Amino acid sequence: MRYGYQPRFGKEYDEPLKRILGKTRLYWDHDGVPPHVREAFRKVLQCRTPALGAEVFASENGQLIVYHTCKSRACPSCGYWTTKKWIPERVAALPPVPYIGITFSMPDVLWRVFSQNRVLADALPILAAKAIESLVSAKHGLRTGVIAFLHTFNGELKFNSHVHTMATAGGWRISSGSWVPSVYYHPDILMRLWRDAVLDLLRTALRAGRLRTTMTVDEMEAMLIEQKRWWCVKIQSLDSVEHFFQYGGRYARRPVIAQRRITEIDERTVEFSAKDKYSRKIVQIRCSLENLIDLWAQRILKHYKHAVRYFGLFAPRSVNRMLDRIFSSIGCKRQPPPTPPCWAESRKQMTGRDPLVDSTGQRMRWTRHLKPQIA
Repeated sequence: MRYGYQPRFGKEYDEPLKRILGKTRLYWDHDGVPPHVREAFRKVLQCRTPALGAEVFASENGQLIVYHTCKSRACPSCGYWTTKKWIPERVAALPPVPYIGITFSMPDVLWRVFSQNRVLADALPILAAKAIESLVSAKHGLRTGVIAFLHTFNGELKFNSHVHTMATAGGWRISSGSWVPSVYYHPDILMRLWRDAVLDLLRTALRAGRLRTTMTVDEMEAMLIEQKRWWCVKIQSLDSVEHFFQYGGRYARRPVIAQRRITEIDERTVEFSAKDKYSRKIVQIRCSLENLIDLWAQRILKHYKHAVRYFGLFAPRSVNRMLDRIFSSIGCKRQPPPTPPCWAESRKQMTGRDPLVDSTGQRMRWTRHLKPQIA
């Protein structure tokens, strides 16, 4: 049966990822799967169901039951809404200075290596940020702020490890306690710093016997030597900080695929649409349900782990102290965190209709709470 992410198909078809979780429960709900993954998937299945309880709103002419949400970032619905709230908070917290976007790529032969060694892949944002900090410090004597996240899948869900970063175009000069608005980021130097750091990471893991690979030690070392050919560091100015967080939040804080892209589910496979990188046309990709679950699970972080990382001036230990100095130096005041809209207002912004107004135009009021129902 084919369907799209369209409300007219009803609730079951409106949530294809839930349906996939239900069909594959025996695959992921057992002791062999990490507890944080099982917990997240269970929350997704319970989201907006009687299992979590509900609030009841009513008027003289109608009643509305609003089931509680799971609040999990792995949930397609909750992840979307938390990202919408998170973006304005991040934008308001940063100083209004110029920023640049830097994308760190690597040769495709290394993608498989990092796919088999996800612990090493998690270190890539650190290496990218350290490359930026080293360049700005050595060439210009400044401290810079960097925000980075690891991007591991393309639109076709093929592994493709690279790092997206946003850095201040200038930096903080410690000697004078002043803000320098802009400096030149030399792409060749930055590329060499990035390349050498990644290759050193792989060599260190190889010599310590901690690199999972089907290649022999000699084959791996020869491959690492050969990979001094093609690397890419793309630098571009950012017109909008919000756009960076929208892109990063869509990848780092939500499931592996948007539900609207899913076009068909059968007993064993799922089909979804994707844009071909070369032809720029929309193509249909099919993979097994288990493969999609595996990719989704890789995006679920353990508790207290973060997909978006902050370094330098924006590092958690120094951010409040340094931001006060930066705002004072550029003559601006720090903005208070924006107040997120309530549930009803959020729904009204998305649909154009207030959910708490009944069919006659009368406003519904909260009446009671429904306890969670244990299945």
